Amino acid sequence: MNFRSSYIAIGAILVMGFAGSVQAAIPIERWQQASGAQVYFVPSPGLPMVDVQIDFDAGERLVPAAQAGLAQATASMLQQGVAAGGGQPAMDENQLGEAWADLGASFGASASNDRFSVNLRSLTDPKLLTPAVQLAAHQLGHASFPDAIWQRDRARWTAGLKEALTRPGTVAALAYQKAVFGSHPYGQEPDAQTLAAIGVTDMQAWRDQRLAPCRAKATVVGAVDRAQADALVQTLLAQLPAASSGACPAPAQSQPVPALTQATVVNQPFAAAQAQVLMGQPGYARQDPRHFAFFVGNHILGEGFTSRLVNEVREKRGLSYSVGSDFSPGLAGGSFTIGLQTKPEQAQQALKVAQDVLRDYVTRGPTEAEMNAAKANLTGSFPLRIDSNRKLLLNVANIAWNNLPLDYLDTWTRQVNAVTAQQVKAAFGELIHPDRLAVVLVGAQPAADAAAPAGDSK
Repeated sequence: MNFRSSYIAIGAILVMGFAGSVQAAIPIERWQQASGAQVYFVPSPGLPMVDVQIDFDAGERLVPAAQAGLAQATASMLQQGVAAGGGQPAMDENQLGEAWADLGASFGASASNDRFSVNLRSLTDPKLLTPAVQLAAHQLGHASFPDAIWQRDRARWTAGLKEALTRPGTVAALAYQKAVFGSHPYGQEPDAQTLAAIGVTDMQAWRDQRLAPCRAKATVVGAVDRAQADALVQTLLAQLPAASSGACPAPAQSQPVPALTQATVVNQPFAAAQAQVLMGQPGYARQDPRHFAFFVGNHILGEGFTSRLVNEVREKRGLSYSVGSDFSPGLAGGSFTIGLQTKPEQAQQALKVAQDVLRDYVTRGPTEAEMNAAKANLTGSFPLRIDSNRKLLLNVANIAWNNLPLDYLDTWTRQVNAVTAQQVKAAFGELIHPDRLAVVLVGAQPAADAAAPAGDSK
């Protein structure tokens, strides 16, 4: 069995290997390195693998509006070639791909609104792990950002954005984002103009200035000990320009997403078999103490096949195959969204039913029976949230990113069970304003031609 096939085989049994221990306490260790980087470590000795995620405060919310997409472009170009340095040779994108395949390891980078993240997965055999960590560090510190590759990728990206605008779901999502976030950076999206304003020197500067070890949050899960985890993170961060200069940029500041002051409706014609319906408003920041009330409350309102929205919109009236609600809390806030797809002639009716369900839920709150069912469902499925090293890594990285307590996973079930119906009602009543929602309909038949509204939804 070669490195590539052994990697696949071990990955396949990784889920099985961790599943048996998910009920035990999660032993998260945390410490700070001399550089300022914070390390969160969970030993998982069952299989000879290690997963690493390092998060930097360098997401899209910090990018100038005129260069929307810069953080994402930088993440992509980190993987498109390296210059010689740190004792390693230059490699183009093909050589890099072959190098990672030969190591049976993977390395990637991505950027969201808040975070710039890099991920490494490798076997822990020193003959493989050591060169994998060195190669990842080399890419972080010496990515070559070849202009010819960026010109090619920018053309592909621009063409992809243009093609995406032929799909009603994309059109609705962009309109909704603008309606909810307005000019806040969370509402910025790359387009042909902003991508044209991004050059490789901008990406180099973003990497050099924003990927600062002093503010990195590193999460390590796998079959290594604490000393190995510490050395691994030190090596990964050592070649970043900010590490060499000792510079530590000031913490990024972001204004919270402002609340909506009035209701808005965007009704955009679109020739499609299914109309897209979105409605919502700004949500809450992840560190909000009401998080569990929103989490449990949303499960009752619009998560899963037993939710109120599914019952009223789909089961009772057959207006949509899928309907649901969601909170997406971030550092500066987030959004609360109800979404569904339906036939164009039913869109106005489906919208009214969903609005009625939300208004009733905010006014009356959940029943005790709904609370008990939601808690049983959520706590019963908790082991599935951490039944692999990959899922555990994501959960611990979220703990690190949001400065949550180290026993967060151990107390998760208790905190869910502690939520009361009164707390859910109060939290939704304070945050959700049914009379100030942003509503987006794409491809919906005009109201005057739509079917008559349904009766009381509850």
